[in-house]
This record gives sequence, C-alpha cells and structure tokens, in this order.
Amino acid sequence: MTDLKSQKRMAAEVMDVGKTRVRIDPGEQEKVEEAITRQDIRNLVESGVIEKRDVKGTSKARSKEIKKQKKKGRRKGHGNRKGKKTARKGSKKKWMERIRAIRKRLKEMKEEGEVDNDTYWSLYDRAKGGFFRDTKHLENHVENKLE
Repeated sequence: MTDLKSQKRMAAEVMDVGKTRVRIDPGEQEKVEEAITRQDIRNLVESGVIEKRDVKGTSKARSKEIKKQKKKGRRKGHGNRKGKKTARKGSKKKWMERIRAIRKRLKEMKEEGEVDNDTYWSLYDRAKGGFFRDTKHLENHVENKLE
C-alpha cells in the first residue's frame, strides 16, 4: 500500500473534518496518488473517490436501560449516590415541602376549631420563621399551649 498521508491531510483540510473521518476508496488509490494539489483533491471529493465518514455518536441504549431501572427504584441506594443530600434535594425544595405540610395542618386545626383566629396567625408567623420542625412539633406545641 502506498503512502497517502499528505493526500489524506489535504482532503481533511478541504472537507473541514479530522483526518480519521477521511475515507479513500481502496480501488481508486492510483488516482489519489496522482493528486498533488488541493484542486485535484476537491475534484476527487466531488467524484466520490474521497468521502467524509459520519460522526460516531454515543449510544443511548445503556442510559435508557438505567433510567428504566431507576424508575422501578433500583440503583438508588447509598452506594449509587453521588453528591451531598442537599445536591439531590435542595434546601428550598425541602423547606417548601415542610412549610406546606405545616400550613395545611394549621389550616385543618383552624377549621376544626382547635385554634382560634388570633392563635392561628401567631402560629402561622412562627411557622414562617422556621420554629416548627414538622407537623407533630406544631401539634405538640398547640397541646402544651392549651393546657
């Protein structure tokens, strides 16, 4: 096999791709050997003797399979986790879940008559300030306050 290194390099520059993406037809090597100018290379590209290979992509098959398993709850244990607890669930999201639960319970208590309107707003403001850890803490606080 003859050395077509310079022709391959020129073809890569002409087609604006890397050298590994240049494919030279093995049956037409003599023509390529004779090509010494860029114009010769351009003519060979137009005639189809020199071709541009497609870019190799990354297959999504494995990632789809893993995603399917994670949907079932697999691969979610401690050994598969990367990042801190706060990276997986942000502090704001955690706060939103907590405050919504507390406010919902507080509203129920008001509707059931466990707390009056003034107490409700007092507790609401405390909840907003982060006083209550969870709904149980709120309920215990109301019980102790009423006694």
